[in-house]
This record gives sequence, structure tokens and C-alpha cells, in this order.
Amino acid sequence: MTQRIEIGGMSCGYCVSHVRRALESVDGVEVEAVEIGEAVISMPAGGGRREAVVEAIRAAGYTAS
Repeated sequence: MTQRIEIGGMSCGYCVSHVRRALESVDGVEVEAVEIGEAVISMPAGGGRREAVVEAIRAAGYTAS
């Protein structure tokens, strides 16, 4: 299942790579794209992974919705 996640607080290439690494650390998540302000990821339906993705982004210092 592909999902687009809005991410706040990103302003540069470092932010993009930092968020990408955070997303790649979540089991079962495949990162399709990360740009300033958003990410597109694929993950299996259900299982609470979206919450894990949002938490990983927040732990990296950004906001997510």
C-alpha cells in the first residue's frame, strides 16, 4: 500500500537524507521518495506501521501527518 506523508520542519538536503534514514529504519517500509515537505512510502496494509513511521519521523526531529 502506497502512502504519502506530509512532513514539517524540513528545509534542506540534509533533512531529506535524515528523514530517509529514519524511514528506512522502520521494518516493512519501502521508501519510494523523500522531498522537502513529504515522503512517499510503501508498506503492507494494517499492522500499525503508519504509527511507527510517524514516530520515526518525530524521533528524527520533524513533524508528520
